[in-house]
Amino acid sequence: QVQLVESGGGLVQAGGSLRLSCAASGRTFSNYAMGWFRQAPGKEREFVAAIGWSGGSTYYADSVKGRFTISRDNAKNTVYLEMSGLKPEDTADYYCAADRNTRVVVTTTRSTYWGQGTQVTVSS
Repeated sequence: QVQLVESGGGLVQAGGSLRLSCAASGRTFSNYAMGWFRQAPGKEREFVAAIGWSGGSTYYADSVKGRFTISRDNAKNTVYLEMSGLKPEDTADYYCAADRNTRVVVTTTRSTYWGQGTQVTVSS
């Protein structure tokens, strides 16, 4: 089992920045690809960003490319999502996910482990 706990969400004005964190516990963190997803009210959960187990490969949704940066610290069992240039359409609950298979994280919403989410609200 892998337990994931997100933090760092909040209310921010358009153009502002936030850093989300996802702390993992349980099995060996460095064995897992990690991803961030988001779900806005009334919409399906969507992929935001992912990072391979070593941190050497990163993937982004077109909607956040150039504004968001995913990173991980395997010594701290934590993955981060630096968000800048935030827009009202970025408002959503943000979820951290983990799976041994990077392709599953990047191309599906069926990762094995999920956190409870943290809310991000961007005001215009």
